[in-house]
Amino acid sequence: MATFKRFEEIEAWQKARELVREIYVISEQGQFARDFVLRDQIRRAGISIMSNIAEGFERDGRREFIQFLAIAKGSAAEVRAQLYIALDQNYITRSVFEKLTCFSEETGKIIGGLMRYLEQSDLKGQKYK
Repeated sequence: MATFKRFEEIEAWQKARELVREIYVISEQGQFARDFVLRDQIRRAGISIMSNIAEGFERDGRREFIQFLAIAKGSAAEVRAQLYIALDQNYITRSVFEKLTCFSEETGKIIGGLMRYLEQSDLKGQKYK
């Protein structure tokens, strides 16, 4: 796995950014846009993925980075849970649900892979940059 100099280079952050872009598109349409609680919560969960990856990376400590990645991974699951609510309320179609659920699962898997790499690498006690 390559080293990163900036959080923007991290594939998980890039995927999270794409997911947030999609969340904003779907949540500004129709009834979804008027359900302020769900709309704001799913947006915050998506933003949390990106933000925690960035913040953890900038902390410069491997253990802290892993901890922030775990939070980001949890936020990806939160997005999926909220997509079920949106589907059940008929705010999104089944195809949109499936697309974004797969996207959030993929994001979570990439984050998990990065966590495993950091935990198993010989970088113990060192910077990962």
